[in-house]
Amino acid sequence: METGLLRKILYISVGSICLVLGMIGLFLPVLPTTPFWLLTAYLYTKSSPRLYRKVMEIPVFGKCIRNYREYKALPIKVKIISLSTLWLTISLSIYLIGNIYIAFFLIITAICVTWHILSYKTLRKNNN
Repeated sequence: METGLLRKILYISVGSICLVLGMIGLFLPVLPTTPFWLLTAYLYTKSSPRLYRKVMEIPVFGKCIRNYREYKALPIKVKIISLSTLWLTISLSIYLIGNIYIAFFLIITAICVTWHILSYKTLRKNNN
C-alpha cells in the first residue's frame, strides 16, 4: 500500500474515533468535547473533504467548530449547561462513592475543567 493511502486511512480512523469521543463528551462532563471535535475537523480536512462537509452539517458539531474557528468563544448557554452538568455529576459521584481520595481527585478535576471552560471568551448573540 502506498504511504498516502495509509495516511488517509489513519486520519479518517483517528478522526472518526475523535468524533465519537467528542459525542460521548456531551454526556460525560470530564471528557472534553471541543478538542476532540477540532481534531476531527482537522483530520478530515487532511483526508476526506466529503467527511469534513458531512460532519460540518451536523447542527451541534458544525456550529461548535465554526464558533471556535471564527470567534474562539463559547455561547453563555453552553458554558452554563456545561458547568451545571459538570458540578451536578461530580457532586453526585462524590456522594455515591464516599471515598475522600476519589472525592479530592474529582474536585480537582472539576476545578480544572471549570477553569478551562471559563477561559474561553463568551460568544455574544450578535456574533452567532
